[in-house]
Order: sequence, then structure tokens, then C-alpha cells
Amino acid sequence: MVIGFLSLLCLGLCLDCDHEQKNQKLPKPSISALPRSVVERSSNVTLKCQCHVQNVTFMLGKLQDSGYEKEQSSAGHDAEFLLVNLEPKNAGIYFCAYKITGSHEWSEKSEHLQLVVTDGHDGPGASSIKTDTRIIFVTTFSCLIIFLLFPSVFLIYRCTQHDSSHEEANKRTSHSEFPQQEASDLSRPERVSLSTKDPQEGTYADLNMKAPSEAASVPAEEPPGSCECAMLTA
Repeated sequence: MVIGFLSLLCLGLCLDCDHEQKNQKLPKPSISALPRSVVERSSNVTLKCQCHVQNVTFMLGKLQDSGYEKEQSSAGHDAEFLLVNLEPKNAGIYFCAYKITGSHEWSEKSEHLQLVVTDGHDGPGASSIKTDTRIIFVTTFSCLIIFLLFPSVFLIYRCTQHDSSHEEANKRTSHSEFPQQEASDLSRPERVSLSTKDPQEGTYADLNMKAPSEAASVPAEEPPGSCECAMLTA
């Protein structure tokens, strides 16, 4: 009786644990692309899904296509989905999920994986060549701009120096002419003052100079007695 009760108790506990394990939220898996996520047209790629649980069924889905779904059972921790002869239409965002055997609930979705399918002329090598060409073009253009900028700056500097020296020369010339003009302006009032003196002063001076000469030219008058004496003696 006791043994049967214990057996039923253990069976119930096991069923409960199994039910909880099934209802428990499974951790999300991981997804990766081999050899890489950027491939050329008509090439192959392998999308690998991994989880921490064994004996699971993996599902590969595509974000842009709700009808795209691939399932694969695995006894281990991972599963590989091989995509062959890729075309641009196969590019897109992929994800994976898994479920435990006997369960209908899927785990959380993995992180998204961007698969890029490029044309043969637009592969990674072509993009690197384009990038190198752009870098070379930008470098050459920058060097040309710098080469043309230096002569322009030099010419502008020379022109400004020439203008400044010309202005200084004009200033010096104007300063040197200004004292001469002042001297001429100062001498003019003196000449005007000399010319505007009283004309009577000049007349007086002329009279004073003429008086001695007139006195010398006029003969001295003899007294009357001297003439009579001269006649008597004769």
C-alpha cells in the first residue's frame, strides 16, 4: 500500500517536471553564416544554428518571407542549412529557432543575420577598388587645390605690400611738400606787408636823399659887398 502510494507520487512529480520543462521559455539560439554573410552570385553559403539543448528540431526562417521555413532535427546542439546557387532574391534577413522533441512550442528567435548576395563585378574586391579610387581622386584634388592656393596667397600678399608701400610713399611726399607750402605761405604775408607800407615813407626818404644833391647843384650866393669890392679894385 505504501509502496504503491510512493510510486504514484513519484510518477506525478515526474509528469509535473516534464510539463514545466515543456512550458518553460527556451533561450534563444544563435545563427552564423559560413564562410561569410556577404557572398557572390551563384555561390553557396551555410547558415548554422546552435543552442544549448540536445535532441531538438531547428527551424530556419526569413524575415521578409513568412512562407519561408525550413526544419531540421538534430541529436546534438546545432544544425546546418545549406543554401546553394544563390541569387539576389535569396538575400535578406534570416533567423532560426528550435523546439524540444515532443513539444510544439518554439524557442525565442535568434538574432537577425543579414545575407548579402552581390554580383561578380560588385563584390568586396570591386568595392575596395572603388574606395581606393575615390581616396586617390580626393587626395589628388586636395593636392591640386593646395598647389593653386599657395601662389594665389603669395600674389595677394605681394599686391597688398605694393599698395601699402605706394601709400607710404605718397604720405612721405605729402609730408615733405607740406613744410615748403607752409614756408611759402608764411613768406607771402611779409611780401604783402612790405608792399602795403605807407607810400609817404618812401617819399620822405627820397626827399631826404635828394636834398643834399640839390644843395650841391645850387651855386652859393655871394654877398653884395664882395662884388663892389671887386669892381673897385679893378
